[in-house]
Amino acid sequence: MADSIQLEKLSADDAGALSAISRETFFAAFYHLNNADDMEAYAANAFNIDTLKDEINTPGSVFYFARFDREVVGFIKLNTGNAQHEFKRENSLEVERLYVLAKYQGRQIGQQLLTFAFEQAHALSCRFIWLGVWEHNVNAIRLYERLGFEHCGSHSFMLGNDQQTDLLMRKVLR
Repeated sequence: MADSIQLEKLSADDAGALSAISRETFFAAFYHLNNADDMEAYAANAFNIDTLKDEINTPGSVFYFARFDREVVGFIKLNTGNAQHEFKRENSLEVERLYVLAKYQGRQIGQQLLTFAFEQAHALSCRFIWLGVWEHNVNAIRLYERLGFEHCGSHSFMLGNDQQTDLLMRKVLR
């Protein structure tokens, strides 16, 4: 049974809370699979409050917190237009980040966040929705495949000094 979530659009004032949950969820998901120094180097830049304020204020990018029983349990970042990392000239929507706290995984919160992303893409008349996922994140890849995403390429992702590969997956919207 899915726990119903409420979504809250973020402003730059939320960057501190976003930094905290970004770090917590990213480390819970990937720390045991990567070099500690690379994780710390990546987090120091990517989850820096000033960096996140800049991302929140970037035209075409929007963050939402997922709340359950008033607690922030996850978040999603959506990009359109030039804010996207790939397919900038396409009429598409990128799911750049989607994370749920470990203790709330298995409650379909991630799926609800993706459903919200689909709704946003439809509202914007996007042709497709896409994302990048680490090639070793098998559980996420399976979820995306179950939801109709297909592999459409790859790109490099720098985690500290470690060059990794993200699979690009997209779902054509009808």
